[in-house]
Amino acid sequence: MASTKSTAARAGGKRKAAAAPIKASVEELQQYYRDMLLIRRFEEKAGQMYGMGLIGGFCHLYIGQEAVVVGVQAAMGPLDTVLTSYRDHAHMLACGMDPGGVMAELTGRSGGYSKGKGGSMHMFSHEERFYGGHGIVGAQVPIGTGLAFAHRYLEEDAVSLTYLGDGALNQGQVYESFNMAALWSLPVVYVIENNKYGMGTSIERSSAKSTELYNRGQAYGIPGMQVDGMDVLAVREAAEKALAHARAGKGPYIMEMLTYRYRGHSMSDPAKYRSKEEVQKVRQERDPIERLRGIMTERGVMDEDHLKALDKEVKAIVSEAADFAQTSPEPDPSELLTDVYVDA
Repeated sequence: MASTKSTAARAGGKRKAAAAPIKASVEELQQYYRDMLLIRRFEEKAGQMYGMGLIGGFCHLYIGQEAVVVGVQAAMGPLDTVLTSYRDHAHMLACGMDPGGVMAELTGRSGGYSKGKGGSMHMFSHEERFYGGHGIVGAQVPIGTGLAFAHRYLEEDAVSLTYLGDGALNQGQVYESFNMAALWSLPVVYVIENNKYGMGTSIERSSAKSTELYNRGQAYGIPGMQVDGMDVLAVREAAEKALAHARAGKGPYIMEMLTYRYRGHSMSDPAKYRSKEEVQKVRQERDPIERLRGIMTERGVMDEDHLKALDKEVKAIVSEAADFAQTSPEPDPSELLTDVYVDA
């Protein structure tokens, strides 16, 4: 049989493998990059303002995990709902909430989304279908399951995206929610953001037998998958599959996002439970923004001038948000008595 080797191979050279096709348009790639960059710059600014004493209470930054929320958001439908834990600034921005309103809430000002009374961990926007950051570990999971029940009861074409961390997965209410969601085939996707450390405890020290968290729904018949949470395109593709499953009436789905936070659990955490070398290795090899930037420059989607201009634009948005937050008035004392109970 005649040889089918390429000309390069016959000449003794090596043939370069063709780049894998990207299932995203140029506009989509640019949007994902911009969204992740906005979250990164916003969180860096929030960290600076916390250090200056302009943000009180707790503050949990999302730096390093940007691909998770941006990739999932890219796959969502217009009626889908989102809620998460206290590491929530990125989810708000990804949902379309105004950076100025988010930053004003961080600084406790009346221009914030919760009128300055929610702070970093308890923001809310019914208009953007964002049903809160939640300060109690795991508390958002039964609420997200309840939202899924509401979607089904109201016959809405909607899925509840319920985010939780690896630390929250050891809470009993999570498994009560899994059971109920599976029993009633509720349209909910549980997104586990596994950043390897629940506060200061590594996943290896807190998970018996297996650290593969996507399997935690097996007892209830809930399918799941493990995803590279540092690759925005891999996240989007996985989210499309999970959302299609839930939207088709097949019940809940679990996605475990393997991600990493560069900063401590909160601003008060020195993160001495891991080495600087570990953090630096992830930054150098897996950073979600740099990975997408490399893909775009390699394929001619964006040149350096365009990237620099975009970074300048994003920094200006964040700077404007910080200015708005600092000039927005503090809540009137009478606000202490509002939004306490719901009129029924």
